[in-house]
Amino acid sequence: MERPEVLLDNADAVYDFYRDHQQNRLKAWGAYAILGRRYHPRVAYAEGARELLHDLIAQRRPLLLAINHLSESDPYTVAAAAWRSELRRVIGRVRVLAKDELFLDPDQRRKIDMMGGIPVFRGKDHGLRAVNAAGQHMIDICAERIAAGDGIAVFPEGTCNDVDQARVQPVGSGIGHIAFRAMKLGVVPALVSIGLSYGPRPDPTIPVTKQEAMAASFYFGVPVTELPARPAEIARLVHTDLQHALDGAVAAY
Repeated sequence: MERPEVLLDNADAVYDFYRDHQQNRLKAWGAYAILGRRYHPRVAYAEGARELLHDLIAQRRPLLLAINHLSESDPYTVAAAAWRSELRRVIGRVRVLAKDELFLDPDQRRKIDMMGGIPVFRGKDHGLRAVNAAGQHMIDICAERIAAGDGIAVFPEGTCNDVDQARVQPVGSGIGHIAFRAMKLGVVPALVSIGLSYGPRPDPTIPVTKQEAMAASFYFGVPVTELPARPAEIARLVHTDLQHALDGAVAAY
């Protein structure tokens, strides 16, 4: 299928394309490996989290990864943490939700596609009413990919936290609807909350420096294998679980 231009007016074609798009796993592994060597994040786990995550991946259980969002550097440090953690084994089988503007430049888009990106048209950029249909389509595609065995990685706060980087900001309902619709398709993803910290930052509006990015701290919470029955309840669980993981990342810094 021809690669469509990522524009809101073209959302149906965009999501039809990403329903079936496959990464080149070897290239993805290479890119993640480079970032894993370039950055050196601390990676820690809650008690029992590493062993359970290892077992879930061995069972090919789809993962729903929730990460707090602090800066534009996050995709690089998260990729580095994936390479240096149990997630290395699912590289090439995890799709990553990313804002649509990152797909506009053709060279950048090729890299994001290779890393597993799926575009998101955000209400803050286009207006809530304008993106509603596209958002529903995106959620359906994510649920279908989970049902087919892929993982989905989400920054559920929806935007960078420039308020208090030690507290998870409100979590949108999208992640709850993705999990809910996957369950309607017969697959329950395991929720894995990953806390990210760049250390004490008195002014979170200032971009993360290269030195801070190189010293990122990640903390994996214990995977949640049984999810609530309703999207809003799932979103509340994500917020609570992600805050615990963020607390761990801050403490481990």
